[in-house]
Parts: sequence; C-alpha cells; structure tokens
Amino acid sequence: MTTNANLKALTEAGVSIWLDDLSRQRISSGNLAQLITDQAVVGVTSNPTIFANALSNAADYADKVKDLAARGASVDDTIRELTTADVRDAADIFRNVYESTGGVDGRVSLEVDPRLAHDTDKTVAEAIDLWKAVDRPNLMVKIPATLAGLPAITKVIGEGISVNVTL
Repeated sequence: MTTNANLKALTEAGVSIWLDDLSRQRISSGNLAQLITDQAVVGVTSNPTIFANALSNAADYADKVKDLAARGASVDDTIRELTTADVRDAADIFRNVYESTGGVDGRVSLEVDPRLAHDTDKTVAEAIDLWKAVDRPNLMVKIPATLAGLPAITKVIGEGISVNVTL
C-alpha cells in the first residue's frame, strides 16, 4: 500500500502526523510499523486514558500481569512496567524515523502520573524515572502545564530530557 495522497501532501507541507493511540496489540500486530509506512505517521503519544483502554484488552497483557502479580508487584508498579515496555517498543519502531529526521520526528510520548500535576519535585522525579526506565533517545516525557508543572518542565528540559507539554 502507498501513503495516502492527502497525508503525503500534509507531510510535504511540513506537518508531522502523530497517532494518539498506543497499545501492545498495535505494536505486536505490526500495525504501528504499517502506519509509519502507509500513513506517514511520524510519532505517537500516550496518556493514562489511552493505556487504560489498551490494558482493558487483558489478553495482550495477561502473561506479563500474571508474572508481575506472582512477584508481588503493586497495581502502580504493574501499570508502570506495562506502559514503559510499550513505549520502549514503540520507540524502537520509530527509531529509523527519529534518526533519518535528525530527531525532529520519530518520537514517542509518555505522560508523568497526572496525580503529580501539582507537585513540582515529584513531577521532576517521575519524569527522570520514566526517562531512565524507557531508556530511548526518542522518548518525550509529557508534563502537565500546571503552575507546579511549569518549573518542572524547565528543570526536566535542563536535565536534557525531551518534554511534551499537556493540559
């Protein structure tokens, strides 16, 4: 299949097309790679709602959840493990786009825990932890633009971490 003509025209005009959806199914089925090739997708974003929808398809995550439960992982630790694994795998799929565009495109976004949106220090710590857990240069850590988030954004960028600002 060739790239949709309208999407190709947008891309040629300088528009970066991002997907607002990520799941283990999209990764393992090859759909994410196909969207890069056929639909000119050059990035993907995620958030807690997107992952909640993905995780509701328990079949895709069942083995890993069983393993984590057997090891006594908390719900938060289980979600962290599953989401960072998906983001890491997606970042690997986008790596060629990232490298061929000199880092302009080919990024994958992962949001800090929104419960931390009003705590600057905890947001910074979470962003750094996510950066280390994913360990891919094409990760963007999504931070809410709250009053506490604004200095966190500055601090995280100062640490050399790419940031995606959200509501």
